[in-house]
Amino acid sequence: MRERAVRMVAEVRGQHDSEWAAMGAVASMLGIRTPETVRKWVRRAEVDAGSRPGVTSQEAAEIKRLKRENFELRRANEILKAASAFFAAELDRPHRSL
Repeated sequence: MRERAVRMVAEVRGQHDSEWAAMGAVASMLGIRTPETVRKWVRRAEVDAGSRPGVTSQEAAEIKRLKRENFELRRANEILKAASAFFAAELDRPHRSL
């Protein structure tokens, strides 16, 4: 649906006074509530195509994945630090023989 809307905006852009009017027409043809949704799709497609500056969808997904991985690594590091402290304390305690 998104790709179709983006293609349609490109096709009907010349038939309207402004890009916003073209987006509004496409939104109403496709039954999309607001032209703002179509505008966001068009802008995202432009960024992904390299015709507009910004972070592409692939780059955004990679950043999200790396942030999630970084969070998990920090969490694992904290767990290892706590375990290290626990076992170090165990080694320092005097043990009683039976």
